[in-house]
Amino acid sequence: MTRIVVGLDGSSGSLTALHWAVEQATVLHAEVDAVLAYNYDLAWIDIGSDYETKWIEGHAHAARDALQQILADALPEPLPIAVHPVVVEGAPAAVLVEMSRNASLLVVGTRGRGGFTGLLLGSVSQRCAEHAHCPVVIVPTVDDTSALPGANR
Repeated sequence: MTRIVVGLDGSSGSLTALHWAVEQATVLHAEVDAVLAYNYDLAWIDIGSDYETKWIEGHAHAARDALQQILADALPEPLPIAVHPVVVEGAPAAVLVEMSRNASLLVVGTRGRGGFTGLLLGSVSQRCAEHAHCPVVIVPTVDDTSALPGANR
C-alpha cells in the first residue's frame, strides 16, 4: 500500500501540504499519515514525580486534540482515502525523517510556525529534504510563490 506522510503544525503552509497530500493520495489510491510532532520541556519539573507524569500526559492529550481539530477543520467528510492522525513526541524534522522510512512520499509545507517568514524554506522542510528516506514534496503556499523567480510578473 502506498503511504504518504504529511507534516502538520496548523500553519497555512502545513494545511496547504495536507490538501496536496490528500489530492495525491486520492489519485494514487494511497493512505495518508497526518503527523503532528510536539515537544515538552521538563527542565524545571522534578523528574519521576507525579507532576511530571501529568505534564507529559497533558501535552500528549493537547497534541492529539489539536491534530483532530486541524483535520476536522481542514478536510471535508467523507474522504475518498484513509487519513490516519499520528501524534509523536519529538522534534518535528526528526520525527518526519524517521516516519519517511516507511513512506512512499513525504509532504511538507515551505514554512510553519517559525519566526523567519522571509525564508523560502523553513528549517523543518529543509531538514526533511536533506535527510528523508523517500522522495519529498515541499508544497509552497500561495504567498510563497511570489518569492520565486519569474512569479507574478
